[in-house]
Amino acid sequence: MNTLAAESANPLLPPVGEIVIGTITFAIAFFVLARFVWPRFEQVFRARREAIEGGIERAEAMQAEAKAALERYQAQLAEARTEAAQIRDQARAEGQQILEELRAQAQQESARIVARGEEQLAANRQQVVNELRGQIGKLAVDLAGRVVGESLEDQARRSGTVDRFLDQLDGMSAGASVNGRGGATGSSVYVPQGDR
Repeated sequence: MNTLAAESANPLLPPVGEIVIGTITFAIAFFVLARFVWPRFEQVFRARREAIEGGIERAEAMQAEAKAALERYQAQLAEARTEAAQIRDQARAEGQQILEELRAQAQQESARIVARGEEQLAANRQQVVNELRGQIGKLAVDLAGRVVGESLEDQARRSGTVDRFLDQLDGMSAGASVNGRGGATGSSVYVPQGDR
């Protein structure tokens, strides 16, 4: 009979005792999960979501701060470039001014050296003229003494004779320069006519 009953029962349905035990076990597991595990999961998920959202907010704040710092850096860099350009322009202007001052000083120094050289040249010329005048005078006195036949030892007579002779030579050279000729056409000898 049991075999017939076993044969007539549905093999897919478990026995009623197992269904009751399974239902009670499921209810206990559901209660434990609903009471203790799921709230803990919810708490962990909420904490994780808040941490992620806080991290995103912090990242956005840091990104905004980095962007502001970048803008400040770019503004400072532009200001530094402007200041460097101003310093470079100022240095170029100062260099040009110094160059012009040095050029003016060099021109002044050159003019001073040229003027001093001309003064020294004029002094040397005058000294040479005086030396030549003395030598020419002595030669003229000797020559005049030989021509006249008397000695011109007297200092006053000699200096007067020399001065007249040199003045006459200056007059002849000035006349030759005015006429456009390089020198006198004839030779003239000065013979003193003074006291004999």
